[in-house]
Amino acid sequence: MQANTDLKKEEIEAIIAKCDVCYLGMVEGEGIPYVLPFNFGYHDGILYLHAGPGGKKFSVLAGNNRACAAFSTDHELRGRHENVACSYFMKYRSVLLHGRIEMIVEYDEKVSALNIIMKKYTGRGDYKYNAPAVNNVQAFRLVVEKARGRSFGY
Repeated sequence: MQANTDLKKEEIEAIIAKCDVCYLGMVEGEGIPYVLPFNFGYHDGILYLHAGPGGKKFSVLAGNNRACAAFSTDHELRGRHENVACSYFMKYRSVLLHGRIEMIVEYDEKVSALNIIMKKYTGRGDYKYNAPAVNNVQAFRLVVEKARGRSFGY
């Protein structure tokens, strides 16, 4: 069984839309991987993320803003023969987005990013926020330079 690694833009976006969480891979100063799960929003080829202010992730990104976001969905264990362990495999669809992280500092741009994220989870993108809430969150985006999708077993 071959994996399809030549997914079209629409297929990649459909995989991203099905995922509830993405994993953001970053690289610490001496090449040490650092990966965290995030809620996210995706719009016009840009991945939007948010977090409370401070923390290790921001010091890592300050040293190297290159990142990779990973998405995976539609997992299904399959087997050809129930008594042969090596005959089992996992069906899945996945996407990797490579790019650079940009911090969002302008107030209205933060609100827009937060609404992109909220729309993913609630279907609404018209929330109003009070100033302390916006000022106490760090919104950021992965500007995608390369997107690659894979489908295995489908």
